[in-house]
Amino acid sequence: MPTTSDFESMLRGVALRVTRPRVAVLSAVHDHPHADTDSIIGVVREDLGDVSHQAVYDVLRALTTAGLVRRIQPMGSVARYEARVGDNHHHLVCRSCDAVVDVDCAVGTVPCLTASDDHGFTIDEAEVIYWGLCPECSSAHNS
Repeated sequence: MPTTSDFESMLRGVALRVTRPRVAVLSAVHDHPHADTDSIIGVVREDLGDVSHQAVYDVLRALTTAGLVRRIQPMGSVARYEARVGDNHHHLVCRSCDAVVDVDCAVGTVPCLTASDDHGFTIDEAEVIYWGLCPECSSAHNS
């Protein structure tokens, strides 16, 4: 688990000024993968006390732009944030409880980046979301 000094180094590594809100938000995203903005605000407020919604939104935008966090938004869901970046992984989403979990690419190193026709695009990322029922919801559904 990264420490405060690790988060500070991450921020410096992407030329972002180290601030308490940035460290707190980065820590919250690392500790709570796939959390939505309201959940992140709650975690940050536990750490820092009163911090505005706008401050957290601004930090999330800066961290996403800098590549330290990734924003995902499964269809019908609010935006969620995760610290696992740069590996083109995908997600499983439960249709019942909205649980989200990471899943690596199905085969090979980057098979999803090989489109049947790239139409001249230089593809650098693919977003795949698998939908279904998590084990708990599936068991409840079959009972």
